[in-house]
Amino acid sequence: MLSVKVDRDGPTELYEQVAGEIRRAIADGEAKPGERLPPARDLAAVLAVNTNTVLRALRMLRNEGLLEFRRGRGITVAGTPERGAVVARARDLVDFARRHGYRLDELVEIIEDVG
Repeated sequence: MLSVKVDRDGPTELYEQVAGEIRRAIADGEAKPGERLPPARDLAAVLAVNTNTVLRALRMLRNEGLLEFRRGRGITVAGTPERGAVVARARDLVDFARRHGYRLDELVEIIEDVG
């Protein structure tokens, strides 16, 4: 079981604390790529928080590219914090390009030209 703690009196939202602790566990090698995480319900019970709080944190980490949700197989660690950082920057770049009128295919072409 992951070693995850939350501070109810802290200024940070509980779901952000849960996400941060799981990020730390991945960075420290406590949770390795390919490993399954405990079910959200179990994590919520251990942390004494609402299951929706844990689910919100897990969705956030999925969006960062750190976790993968698979029906029937649960939630697995998909990547490293470095990958998560690259995914976050890629999302920022896509948002920036769209705000400036570029389509996704045009952005891909630009990246291929630069790379």
